[in-house]
Amino acid sequence: QVQLVESGGGLVQGGGSLRLTCAASGRTLRDRVTGWFRQPPGKEREFVAAIDRSGGTYYADSVKGRFTISRDNAQNTVSLQMSSLQPGDTAVYFCAATPRTAFFASDSYVAAQTSYDTWGQGTQVTVSS
Repeated sequence: QVQLVESGGGLVQGGGSLRLTCAASGRTLRDRVTGWFRQPPGKEREFVAAIDRSGGTYYADSVKGRFTISRDNAQNTVSLQMSSLQPGDTAVYFCAATPRTAFFASDSYVAAQTSYDTWGQGTQVTVSS
């Protein structure tokens, strides 16, 4: 059975950094798009970042220049390095993977939650002011 497990969440002061990792079992992440989404308290879940088969990366405007997504094919993991964290980044962060995809993806495809068929359980990130 396919599983995605997130790790690395926690409490951090504003301006600090955290690294989230998504580990996959039963599925090879390099064959598909892997994305990070987040759900702030009382709000809808939103797209954060994604990486496609070619290694192309995609980011929400709110995190560009602060967050970096990367993939380790040997470990079958995708990580999200978050820097210059702000209280507005407080949310539950979810990792998600699509079915096997074409080599290149589109902006609209990677940002749509309906593109993803497997989700992790989420990890809490809290940024204090």
